[in-house]
Amino acid sequence: MRVAHHLLLCATPTKPLCCDPELGAATWARLKALVRDLGLEAADRVEGVVLRTKADCLRICQGGPILLIWPEGVVYGGVTPERVERIVREHVVGGVAIEEWIVERREFAVARDA
Repeated sequence: MRVAHHLLLCATPTKPLCCDPELGAATWARLKALVRDLGLEAADRVEGVVLRTKADCLRICQGGPILLIWPEGVVYGGVTPERVERIVREHVVGGVAIEEWIVERREFAVARDA
């Protein structure tokens, strides 16, 4: 199974420093529904599957909920249920990041088979 993207959402942290836990829970519920409804988790998806994980902390303790998109390393802040829909449709599916909502970019080293 090829993985196209992995979406990590810091939405319901144990120590809610970055966001309101109710907003985080609503954003997580919308993200789950979008991934399912758009067929992004289908194992036979030509572009690869989209994984999603609810994270406790992504070490950006303000302006949440925070969404990290792998492999690009794009970190979105202030992710609401409405914003997550646009992010999934435009960035994950369409390939165009929404620059005004990006709070950080992280570089990931990707292991390659020899």
